[in-house]
Amino acid sequence: MHLSELTSGLLLDPEGYWIAAGSNAVSYPDTGNDFCLSVEDHSFWFAHRNHAILAAVRHYPPAGGPILDVGAGNGFVTAALVRDGWPAVAIEPSRRGARNAVARGVSDVVCGALPSSSFRESSAGGIGLFDVIEHVPDDRQYLASLRPYLAKGGRVYITTPAFRALWSDDDVAAGHYRRYTARTLRDTLAKAGLDVEYAGYFFWWLPAVTFFARTLRSKVRRKPFVASTAEHTAGSDRLRRLLERTFAFETRLIARGRRLPFGASCLAVARSG
Repeated sequence: MHLSELTSGLLLDPEGYWIAAGSNAVSYPDTGNDFCLSVEDHSFWFAHRNHAILAAVRHYPPAGGPILDVGAGNGFVTAALVRDGWPAVAIEPSRRGARNAVARGVSDVVCGALPSSSFRESSAGGIGLFDVIEHVPDDRQYLASLRPYLAKGGRVYITTPAFRALWSDDDVAAGHYRRYTARTLRDTLAKAGLDVEYAGYFFWWLPAVTFFARTLRSKVRRKPFVASTAEHTAGSDRLRRLLERTFAFETRLIARGRRLPFGASCLAVARSG
């Protein structure tokens, strides 16, 4: 797979990423990429999300073409997909994120967004939207706008934050418009013209932690929760590895196409006609 098979009219930036035409309105904090870069490689949260995503991709593989990781941030998921043997392209609207993805070793990085005239229609075997659509004002319209880029039978892979009841000041700071349930995510995908194959949850015990550490704190103290490195690393490598093991069974279930009924994040896979 080469970018020339997927794109036309890209410009190469001296920092090693390509620049595509077009952009989308996305609500995301200016410091978001920098914070994620500081924690991704040592975070139980980012590690397990990658495990869940890879399990879903293995069970529901892309339809022959590469996976376009849209809103790829620093390329953390893209790099994991490539290591797992899936051709993938990081598409990231910010130059900072695109630069970080190149530094991480992702070979195909595009600074831009979909939809874009720089990308050929029917060329993608899959599109990844990993904690992306909650940042988009009109999620249904946005998902529908991506369908032309999928090859026949191509798949969309999505993760989102779960449950409106867990809404907090942290969601506001992160630029979220909404949280989802498996049902609302399924409905949104279906109304966008996609056939939903899987919709469930992961991070089974995190809703309680999120509620007390973020939601309740926002309501009672009116003081926003500030994400920290310690929150993601659990304070030590030993504890971080222990936390990862508490989620390991989720990956095994997802790998068999089975759904968890509860969790702090939603995971869905949908297919184009």
